[in-house]
Amino acid sequence: MLHVAIADDHAMFVDGIESILRNEESIKLVDRCFDGQSVFVMLKKRKIDVLLLDINLPDISGIEVAKRLHTEHPNVKIIALSMYNEESIVSEMLKNGAQGYILKNTGREELILAIKTVSEGTTYFSKDVTETIMGSLTKKPNTKKSYILQPKLSIREKQILALIVKEYTNPEIAERLFISLKTVETHRGNLISKLNVRNTAGLVRAALEFNLLEKFTLDQ
Repeated sequence: MLHVAIADDHAMFVDGIESILRNEESIKLVDRCFDGQSVFVMLKKRKIDVLLLDINLPDISGIEVAKRLHTEHPNVKIIALSMYNEESIVSEMLKNGAQGYILKNTGREELILAIKTVSEGTTYFSKDVTETIMGSLTKKPNTKKSYILQPKLSIREKQILALIVKEYTNPEIAERLFISLKTVETHRGNLISKLNVRNTAGLVRAALEFNLLEKFTLDQ
C-alpha cells in the first residue's frame, strides 16, 4: 500500500484527487495539506511514500518545499502539480528534487500511473511536460557555468540520455537503438557515474543543468 499526501490550497481540487484515489486498492491518501508549512508538520507525525505538491502554495512555494524535502526527507517522492507547463518552473522543480511533474488536467489513469511510477524510483512527466523538457534541452544555449562544468558524453550516451528523458525503459531503448539490454544498462551506469547522480531523476536534472542535449537529435 502506497501512502500518499497532497499539498494544495484549492479544496475542490483536493476533493477531486481524494475521490479518484478512494477506490484504488494499492494507494491510500493519508493526509491533505493546504500550505507548505503543514507538509513538514504532517511529516513529523506520519510516513508517506509520495507527495502530490502544488507549485503555488499560499505561504511558501512548492519549489521551496521540494528543496527542503529533498534535504530533510529524501525518501519522500515528489510529484509536482501545476496548471503551468513552463520550462523554467519544470526545471526548478526537477533541480530541487521532484521526481515527477504532471498538469492539473491529468486524468485518473495517468495520476495513478504517475504515483506508482515515481514510487518505484522512476521519473514521470505528463506528455506535454516531456515535450517542454526536450525542447529546452535541445534549444537552450549553454551558460558560462554549464560550459565550464559540462561533462563530456559520447554520441551513444547522449542518445540514451535523450531516451531516458523521454521516459523510455531500458528494453525500449535497446529496441530503439538496436543494441543489447546489457549495453543499455552499462551506458546508463556510466551516465550515472559521469554525472554524479543516483537515479533517473538525477539524470534528468543533470541534463537540464548542464544543457547536455543542446542541439542534439537522436539521428546523430
